[in-house]
Amino acid sequence: MVVVVTKLVHCLHRSRRHGHYNMNQESTAPRVTERPPFDRSSSQDSLDELSMEDYWIELENIKKSSENKQDQEVVVVKEPDEGELEEEWLKEAGLSNLFGESVDDPQESMVFLSTLTRTQAAAVQKRVETVSQTLRKKNKQHHIPDVRDIFAQQTESKEKTPDGTESQSVRTNENKYEGKDDQASSLIVYNKELVNLASEDTPASETDINLEVSFAEQAVNQKENAKDKTQKNKGCDTSLPSFRLPKDKTGTTKIGDLASQDMKKVCYLALIELTALYDVLGIELKQHKAVKIKTKDSGLFGVPLATLLEQDQRKVPGTRIPLIFQKLISRIEEGGLETEGLLRIPGAAMRIKNLCQELEAKFYEGTFNWESVKQHDAASLLKLFIRELPQPLLSIEYLKAFQVVQNLPSKKQQLQALNLLVILLPEANRDTLKALLEFLQRVIDNKEENKMTVMNVAMVMAPNLFMYQLGLKANEQQELAKAAGTANIMLLLIKYHKLLWTIPKFIVNQVRKQNTENQRKDRKAMKKLLKKMAYDREKYEKQDKSTNDADVPQGVIRVQAPHLSKVSMAIQLTEELKASDVLARFLSQESSDVAQTLKKGEVSLYEIGGNIGERCLDDNTYMKDLYQLNPNAEWVIKSKPV
Repeated sequence: MVVVVTKLVHCLHRSRRHGHYNMNQESTAPRVTERPPFDRSSSQDSLDELSMEDYWIELENIKKSSENKQDQEVVVVKEPDEGELEEEWLKEAGLSNLFGESVDDPQESMVFLSTLTRTQAAAVQKRVETVSQTLRKKNKQHHIPDVRDIFAQQTESKEKTPDGTESQSVRTNENKYEGKDDQASSLIVYNKELVNLASEDTPASETDINLEVSFAEQAVNQKENAKDKTQKNKGCDTSLPSFRLPKDKTGTTKIGDLASQDMKKVCYLALIELTALYDVLGIELKQHKAVKIKTKDSGLFGVPLATLLEQDQRKVPGTRIPLIFQKLISRIEEGGLETEGLLRIPGAAMRIKNLCQELEAKFYEGTFNWESVKQHDAASLLKLFIRELPQPLLSIEYLKAFQVVQNLPSKKQQLQALNLLVILLPEANRDTLKALLEFLQRVIDNKEENKMTVMNVAMVMAPNLFMYQLGLKANEQQELAKAAGTANIMLLLIKYHKLLWTIPKFIVNQVRKQNTENQRKDRKAMKKLLKKMAYDREKYEKQDKSTNDADVPQGVIRVQAPHLSKVSMAIQLTEELKASDVLARFLSQESSDVAQTLKKGEVSLYEIGGNIGERCLDDNTYMKDLYQLNPNAEWVIKSKPV
């Protein structure tokens, strides 16, 4: 997809729609009412134009619903200065202590860097070099690391790579789409996207997603192995494969399964991995920051997600998804998901406006009459809620990164990028997006009755999540390409949403390695301290070694369940023993009523300590395999967090 490169400015103009993410320098209204004329000079089939019909109709509906709105402040996106983008990136990647007047603990960063793959290291090195050059230009006197020093130690310890592989030759100017704005290129990409969208029902064999090897490393290998096949296979990736997660005996890790400290490391690694993947494929990744503006600190519509959740949690402690969002979905479902044209047919604009005002006044008081809200009204209000967020649901920082997913060569790489981007979203955005995608899937499950296929739903929802793009000036063919591209991203988000909340195993393994290295350094420091204090070091080491297995024979684990009748049980490890089997043994000791309640998924088996902080295990985890991966862990059955 053609990337429209436009200069961001510090002060942007108002838009007639609250929450419009205007990135245009001129004060022109977004062109949403006029649909770009379709170029018939090509051999494009008329079906392609029809396949976008829902998209353009939705844009017209959005325009009509916003005509009577008063001017509101827009989100201002600041253009980064030279080196600022890379410096901010290093902070987001947890490497800020490499720079600054006082370097806190460079050893911590060294441990982190030692766990990176060669492509991840290349991505970091490239940004470090840019920041170093910028600081030298500005004659900054504080500590500037030499990248050769940072990466020298780990270069020797990395796995040997095939001869000829340039692990640091990461170039963004390879992007064949960037900077091109000729209509021919736009139309080619537009046609390609429509072919992809139109082939949603094409039967496709199931394809495993490799989560054990870095996505960027896979991309490097694919590029090297497919040099002779590039032209031959170009443009053939037109179907939506049925991707699946391969069976992992140590268990699949989902977002929400890890403790916050480990999840923080996952986010650092996800950003570096995403950047490495984009670098390898020649796609420029730019993060944006929104300049702070005054936003509503109460209410329902146009309120920041974090603020909304704070006020909701005072009403319902522990809630992770805005109450109004949940209620609107519930109202739609009460009307039956078999309704034809659901999400596509809008409610009357004036009625929606009146309902908004009434909701703002009565929702939290509990006096709002939900019987007055028709099903199509609730669907329009749900989409309006998404559009009116002061910052987009996909976050201002990563909107561009989501946008350029369409430029990645294969559907598998697009899926990999979306997986990493979902991990990087703020928690409130991620939880709300998940609830939205799960709801959309339920709508699609009734497509035989409601006539809303995954393509129809993607076309309708894309403008609501990607409305910010309409502020960009573009020629007609670029408008078409942009529309098809955002619809394609929406399609992927919906179709693969069950896979996108998985944390890749290679990232979890990197976290384990970091924890192991940090523990090793801590033990080393402790031993030095004990020696200095004249303690019996041998006694300490003996106690430390025997802490976990003092009363447990080899091949047996002790599982703790402090909140159940049977608080502890020694369990023999076998090749076939799963986490679900361990839970079943404990539940068999409970009364039938308690066991029935617990079977609903309210409790899980956790892996705690060793080389991981805390991890909730999925039922199909093979305990012996996991024990071999983390022999020093403790095993605890406890309630899942709300």
